[in-house]
Amino acid sequence: MKVKIEESWRLRLQEEFDKPYFERLTAFVRNEYAHAHVLPPGSRIFYIFNVCPFDKVKVVILGQDPYPTPGQYYGVCFSVPNGTPVPGSLANIFQEIHQDLGKPVPASGNLDRWVAQGVFSLNSVLTVRAYETGSHRNVGWETFTDAVIRKLSEEREHLVFMLWGNYAKAKKNLIDGKKHLILEAAHPSPRSAEHGFLGCKHFSKANTYLKSNGIQAIDW
Repeated sequence: MKVKIEESWRLRLQEEFDKPYFERLTAFVRNEYAHAHVLPPGSRIFYIFNVCPFDKVKVVILGQDPYPTPGQYYGVCFSVPNGTPVPGSLANIFQEIHQDLGKPVPASGNLDRWVAQGVFSLNSVLTVRAYETGSHRNVGWETFTDAVIRKLSEEREHLVFMLWGNYAKAKKNLIDGKKHLILEAAHPSPRSAEHGFLGCKHFSKANTYLKSNGIQAIDW
């Protein structure tokens, strides 16, 4: 199957696109877009891949579902467009960066400046029905994004993987901890951030690791 996606990713993921599960996934997603309000816009499903080529990735942040509220999710996990109120999880991420690195809390929740530096912020599920969290789970997206994580682990070195919450932590077995830095913490959600996310210092730890391997740190 031919999928419109940035070339460095297409070369590595074509084997996934050619598998039967991906054909079934594509049929499901197309039907959903035809009959329901689905997020993000179809042209944005692979946005994070298109703006962060395979060899540019430095840090991988794993999420679960896109924001289900229209106007929030545009293809980057945890990020929202300029002018959109900052969701609770992202507000806690900004608070932790402020405590960890002393940086001021941004007014905008748009994380494209991180992506431009190599922060690959990926949801495990890439589409969702509006207002229906989890509506596109277990239809094939997880199989695809697990393959993405494995590719990054196998073909790259010295990446930082940030696993927040039990769902993301369950992906640890896809990552070679001898080649990469795996950072685990509670999810930054307002329901759980105080139970191990706030105070985790993941952002300074990531930069220390990157610099120790001759890689430019992220300006969080």
